[in-house]
Amino acid sequence: MIKEIINWQALDSQARQSVLSRPAIAENGLLSQQVTNILNKVKNDGDKGVFELTEKFDGIKLSSLILSPEVLNNAKSALSAERYAAIETAYGQIKRFHQAQIAQDITVETTPGVTCTLKTEAIESVGLYIPAGSAPLPSTVLMLGVPSQLAGCKRTVLVCPPDKQGNIANEIIVAAQLCEIDEIYTVGGAQACAALAFGTESIKPVNKIFGPGNKYVTEAKKQLSQLVTGFAIDMPAGPSEVLVIGDKNANPSFIAADLLSQAEHGPDSQVILLSDSRTLLEGVQQELNKQVVLLSRKDIAEQALKQSRLILCEDLEQAAEVSNEYGPEHLIIQTRNAQELLTKLRNAGSIFVGAYTPESAGDYASGTNHVLPTYGYSKVISSLSLADFSRRYTVQEITPQGLASIATCITELTDAEGLDAHKRAVTIRLDELSNGSKS
Repeated sequence: MIKEIINWQALDSQARQSVLSRPAIAENGLLSQQVTNILNKVKNDGDKGVFELTEKFDGIKLSSLILSPEVLNNAKSALSAERYAAIETAYGQIKRFHQAQIAQDITVETTPGVTCTLKTEAIESVGLYIPAGSAPLPSTVLMLGVPSQLAGCKRTVLVCPPDKQGNIANEIIVAAQLCEIDEIYTVGGAQACAALAFGTESIKPVNKIFGPGNKYVTEAKKQLSQLVTGFAIDMPAGPSEVLVIGDKNANPSFIAADLLSQAEHGPDSQVILLSDSRTLLEGVQQELNKQVVLLSRKDIAEQALKQSRLILCEDLEQAAEVSNEYGPEHLIIQTRNAQELLTKLRNAGSIFVGAYTPESAGDYASGTNHVLPTYGYSKVISSLSLADFSRRYTVQEITPQGLASIATCITELTDAEGLDAHKRAVTIRLDELSNGSKS
């Protein structure tokens, strides 16, 4: 549990840095070598390697990586009407928000006769990694599948670890069907990432992989992005985290529930509360003790709370500074003048404003994406959006008059850089134009 309230003002710079440090990500030589071995096996042995690794790590001997048509056809009818309606509602919410992000081509005539265009086109093939540890994650299918669908990716491939019967949860199948994903494979772990990057007899390779996973998946994505030409990953991943800023008006029970909603993700998750009110901090401390015992994942949440923080700040402006320094994945503002404080906040994956905006809403059904940068990467990496499933490129077209108008600029700069061939590519055209006009 969080045993003490930390007074930010009383800390020196080194202590402050220590307080905001994250739990260490297990990146050691053994993990790296284990993952390298898995990747090499899939690269060399294809499907055979995937089958052997699935039996070794998941305890299931598969004869096929593809779900049977019967399983696919029966998935919807296997769910209750309420469960299906919830998935369908979340799909609609996420789709509405991401649909508004569809980019339009931009064309600018930078000078008469010189036309430049920025175009956007979907990535041709993408792979979606869906974890299946203690529970199925249909929400992650929607968060990845909806933007892929809207972007117009030609191939969307879903991989998910199988259960002991070799199947995938019906909720995941139904969510995939709503997103029009028809390539679904029963494979998980680093071997799934390898199959998506290298390709096997059953699974054709993709251009980019998305989705969260355990340390093996994270390490596999990192290695593959450096090994395979033209293969990309969505973003670096780390343990889940939330930072809450609250004042004396905030509800301690609401804040405790928000902190625990992230703490239950895993023992290495981190939750932080910043406040200028010691009374609030003490109230949240009491509520955490009350609420954590009610959770089915109590043991996990309690482990996470050991590396979490309750921090007393001098005022809310200082709280904003601390938050910006930390750069949380999720940031919740529960203060009286939340919109005013919002203007002082920069670094966060996703921000939740007001007492009735729990982080859970963003995880499932508000419409924003829950795939977010962690471990301080929110300072430089954006939350997942439709743009991540597209690539942008430029087109330019120049008339003879247009080239003549910018020729001096080009030739002066080529001279400055000593690139004669670049200069010649311009002057040879101008000479042709000059000779043509003389004749």
